[in-house]
Amino acid sequence: MLLFAQTCSAVAATPSKLEKVSILASYFRELHDDDLAATARFLTGRAFAARDQKQLSIGGRTIVQAAKHAWGVTDAQLSAGYREHGDLGDALGPLLREPADLGLFRERLTPARLSTIFEEIAAASGSSAGKRRLHLCERILGACSDPLEATYTIKIMTGDLRIGLREGLVHDAIAAAFGVTLAHVHRAVMIAGDIGAVAVAAKDGTIDSLRIRYGSPIGFMLASPIPYGQTYPDLGPHVWLCENKYDGIRAQAHVADGGATLFTRNMNDVTRSYPEIAAALQDQPNRMILDGEIIASRDGKVLPFRVLQARLQRKEVDPSLLAEVPLQYVVFDIIAVEDAFLLDRNLLERRSQLASALVENSRVRLAPFERVESGTAAARINELFEAARAIGNEGAMFKRIDSPYAPGRRGKWWIKLKRELSTLDVVVVAVEWGHGKRAKVLSDYTFAVRGPGGELLAIGKAYSGLTDAEIAKLTPWFLEHRLPVAQQREKARSYEIPVDPKVVLEIAFDVIQRSDLHESGYSLRFPRIVRIRDDKPPSEIDTLARVDEIYAEMLQREGID
Repeated sequence: MLLFAQTCSAVAATPSKLEKVSILASYFRELHDDDLAATARFLTGRAFAARDQKQLSIGGRTIVQAAKHAWGVTDAQLSAGYREHGDLGDALGPLLREPADLGLFRERLTPARLSTIFEEIAAASGSSAGKRRLHLCERILGACSDPLEATYTIKIMTGDLRIGLREGLVHDAIAAAFGVTLAHVHRAVMIAGDIGAVAVAAKDGTIDSLRIRYGSPIGFMLASPIPYGQTYPDLGPHVWLCENKYDGIRAQAHVADGGATLFTRNMNDVTRSYPEIAAALQDQPNRMILDGEIIASRDGKVLPFRVLQARLQRKEVDPSLLAEVPLQYVVFDIIAVEDAFLLDRNLLERRSQLASALVENSRVRLAPFERVESGTAAARINELFEAARAIGNEGAMFKRIDSPYAPGRRGKWWIKLKRELSTLDVVVVAVEWGHGKRAKVLSDYTFAVRGPGGELLAIGKAYSGLTDAEIAKLTPWFLEHRLPVAQQREKARSYEIPVDPKVVLEIAFDVIQRSDLHESGYSLRFPRIVRIRDDKPPSEIDTLARVDEIYAEMLQREGID
């Protein structure tokens, strides 16, 4: 693992993508198969293959406990390190010491060995699972022989390497290391659902032998947002298919062998949460991988997302809830049929294949669409948007007819047109360190409105909308204006940094809903920062009464009392 850590450090030290790829390719060529497979997975931020429905189930608290036992780390040391770095690996790694317990088992840590221990952690179950995970975590830390090795081992355990490395660059490095085309690597990763297996196959010259694995989720194609307006230059001189932008749960359905498996965008298997959808798909005549949206719908009208929320994360659904929240699966794309991947087919061909392969029923239906020619007037675009909103949808989707299916990519092939519900002027009450390229800045802001007695009531958290320059400017201000423990909010989380409530933001959002998550009793869906309100003092931010008004107006528009 020391060589892995040194490689990661070298990758983090260079801003050049070509240099990052070159460093990784050289490293890959030196590895045996087991270490190569584990390393490729680790570099994409995963402990396991994407196709495996496994979780490491180790939180920061467990890692800290293990470090205290294995290395004798103190709370003061941890606090100082975390304040400096904002990252558990960077905070703990330099504190490595010879194990405090001299009887702790020591072993040489390699990527393959670490992967094996991860499997043991994931398999831990029952009443003693917590103790078992802690013991295995201590075993990992006790095997680290160098602070850099410890730092990056912990980063793998937390799932955040923070070395400026996107998964696409790992694909580039595999192609460069073993003389295969990048297109072969992309396709193989989607087919196999395991970048580790693809790296070994590329090394062995067997990458073309990989086959579709039904039941292993594939990355979703993503859309870029554009604002509602009077002109739409992003549509350009192209022909599009216009679909409704459904307000539901994006789901990939794998239909094979008389059954169906449903996956969300984060690759979680949610089949048990939506048993009626899985049952409605199981009798399809073809093996298929479908892309669509699970929606709550009654009498031809899409119900608000908050109705669907009653079904989220339910492992068991009782009959009364099945009747209370009626669901449909609206299918708008097909990724594979039988043994054929359709990723490279254009959208028109895929929609034609979908229409031929899918048998509709009361719970499974094809998404309707309208062809939008180049030069269509903005007024017509807005008509399509309003028609979608009128039946309960979020807005409209525009997809180029020549678009391939590009998993995990957010480009201009697909565009989503949405309109914000409203905006609020709020004040920042707590901040958090960011992730990835924002790991060294405070970029996540918890914000509040003012209650009837003048008190500040948190209503949400946002991390998008400001520029890097604005975030960099605000970070030192927030650090200088931290609040003492005595003034911290009752519901503040351990990783939040409470700050003097002086920074006013304008926040836009799509939906407002009742929630016990925040002191205000509300939460905002898809909040994003519009701007910093330097022109407005905290005394003039919006009130809880204004939030009540927006919520009531939204319910009235939706026809809900």
